[in-house]
Amino acid sequence: MRRYDEPIHVKRGQDMAAPEQFVWRGRLWLVRDIITRWLETGAWWDSPLVRSARGDDVETLPSEASEETDLLAEHEVWRVLAAAGASGSPGVYELDNARGTGGWRLRAVVD
Repeated sequence: MRRYDEPIHVKRGQDMAAPEQFVWRGRLWLVRDIITRWLETGAWWDSPLVRSARGDDVETLPSEASEETDLLAEHEVWRVLAAAGASGSPGVYELDNARGTGGWRLRAVVD
């Protein structure tokens, strides 16, 4: 598995749920199949407030906690089979949707 964590643009299907296509590095990728989908919460155990409660040294003050450390932050991850254009060779991609902001990222390409 190769990790990327790069921003992408996603178009969802008519039901507005599953991704239908995405643009990554200037190329259009068509989703041929949805393999699976899951939700992940933020790394609450590593938030400034929790680290402070454990007695760890915290560079960021608890009052400066960002959305990334929000205990309620969720990411919807889609593992899809996609190909570049209609005739490209398909591969498996992980698309991450930050539910709070709606931003999409390509997390990984599964070899």
